[in-house]
Amino acid sequence: MSRNSSSAQLCVAPFACTRVAAAAVLCAISSFAAHAQDAGARQMAETVVTGSRAEASIEQLTADVTVIDAKQIERAAGSSLPELLQREAGLQITSNGGLGKEASVFTRGTESRHTILLVDGVRYGSATSGGPSWANIPLASIERIEVIKGPASSLYGSDAVGGVVQIFTKKGTGAKPFNPYASVTLGSDHYAQAAAGLNGSQQGWNYSLNAQRTTEHGFSSTNSKVAYGNYNPDRDPFRQSSLNASLGYEINSDWRVDGSVLYSEGITHFDDGPGVDTRSALRTQVSTASVTGRILKDWKSKFTISHSRDESNAIDSAQSYNLPGLFATTQRQYQWQNDIATPVGLVVAGFERLEQEVNSSTKYSVTERTVNSGFVGLTGEQGAHSWQANLRRDDNSQFGSKNTWGVGYGFRLNSQWRLHASHGTSFVAPTFNQLYWPDYGSPDLKPEFGRNTDVGVTWSEGGHSVKLVYFDNRIRGYIANTTKPENIPRSRIKGWTLGYSGQFMGWKLRADYDQLDPRNTLTDTLLPRRARHVTRLSADKDWGAWTFGASAQSVGKRYDDAKNSADKLMGQYTTVDLYASYRLDKDWTLSARIANLTDKDYTTAYGYNTRGRAGYLTLLWQPR
Repeated sequence: MSRNSSSAQLCVAPFACTRVAAAAVLCAISSFAAHAQDAGARQMAETVVTGSRAEASIEQLTADVTVIDAKQIERAAGSSLPELLQREAGLQITSNGGLGKEASVFTRGTESRHTILLVDGVRYGSATSGGPSWANIPLASIERIEVIKGPASSLYGSDAVGGVVQIFTKKGTGAKPFNPYASVTLGSDHYAQAAAGLNGSQQGWNYSLNAQRTTEHGFSSTNSKVAYGNYNPDRDPFRQSSLNASLGYEINSDWRVDGSVLYSEGITHFDDGPGVDTRSALRTQVSTASVTGRILKDWKSKFTISHSRDESNAIDSAQSYNLPGLFATTQRQYQWQNDIATPVGLVVAGFERLEQEVNSSTKYSVTERTVNSGFVGLTGEQGAHSWQANLRRDDNSQFGSKNTWGVGYGFRLNSQWRLHASHGTSFVAPTFNQLYWPDYGSPDLKPEFGRNTDVGVTWSEGGHSVKLVYFDNRIRGYIANTTKPENIPRSRIKGWTLGYSGQFMGWKLRADYDQLDPRNTLTDTLLPRRARHVTRLSADKDWGAWTFGASAQSVGKRYDDAKNSADKLMGQYTTVDLYASYRLDKDWTLSARIANLTDKDYTTAYGYNTRGRAGYLTLLWQPR
């Protein structure tokens, strides 16, 4: 079958999906708006920090920001971090098996290495692969997640072509000095997790301490289609232990000090050939210390020292492809940020130093680099108008100085309608693997440069909201991994997202539809592993002591390779999850979750399996 005819297959079913999704959303708008309560005034918008590096309401920002709260995380028992993220509009994932296995997150169709992962403001990931390390971040340690969709290099530097995912770990909150909790989860494939923690605050101090242990026998990560003959039809288990802690002290009403640490270690098994099972040791370390104070009435300053280390070590492989060895990235970060209130908005300005170091049993000709940066931004609103502008300069020890910028504007037509648009640039330095991997790397690679435009409109009334966003991301010098990494002239990723959220007769409802065209403009082929069409639906309801929830996700066809080969076309799939919880009394809650209710057999990476139907039961103790 020719490439053109294969590409045509990708467009047949999605047209039907488009009509169904659009009809569903439009029907929801008209039906729910007709039954909506009289809203009167706008609901108070949620406050986030990732979209501007300082506290701001989502409505004030021109960036597209999503929040995943504690309840959503709590209801994802048995899931990995990527599996949780894929439920959000604009995010897709691939996974090389179950828990603890290598995974990628595509933000608006960009590469996983085009998204920055922050843990409590600390950059975390692998400088060798260049992407975030998603596999060893425990959900039990996470309180909240904020996601920026769209270029954020002018805020956070290199790699933020697609956006930023920031994880906020659990911290000490509330007025009580002692707030404990504990939970136990049992599930399919001998899944077991125990988690416990406590937090509190008193006399200016606040603290938290959380620990968890997870084990799972798992399932076979690979099937007979996997490359390099690595198929081994055995179970590939995973076990993980983690600890995160925080401590803060309010010196006075103007000054405070804070510190936090997250440590996680795991052992994951993966197939490494017929009859061969390899163990890989995973370690995650993220720590930060900061001093925050008010220098003047309108001037707040914060100095932060942070450290992260991502480590994986294949400790007993017998094959030539997955050689035993260590791959570790250490990142040290120093930040000084100033937030200054002015008549035209909040000015955020500061300096940053990032030191990256690679330690590996593979011999790289270069193992470290530094980036010194300066940034300034303005976020403000007046009446119906809101605006945002950011400028950043990064001095990279390997590639010299690079400037990135972003501007955005929002206008509220009336109490229901808001328009917003933004334009920004991005910059991506090649990874250490792309530059220096023996017999593969290309030391002459150049950085990637991108330009992105977002245009959106939002309608909201009576607790209902509909949002349509169009984006167009053009990347010059895109690094394609073929026989050797090479800069291709251009790639272009464009598309749109239509989403609805609201309440109707006690049900909390969400629906969104993504249409994506991720394309290598040199060969006019689709970038691999990205579906052009994704539809998501969810509904939740509280009913006395009960809570019920259901969600569904339909992902279109996509190719596994850059050539769009017909034999590497992965099929469309739809999965359904169910959730229910019952409050036994004020302190005890029992919850259950069924993942992949229909036991759908599908794949997100060619030759790798995904989980079939699975059930999880959780008992939570949390005194109130």
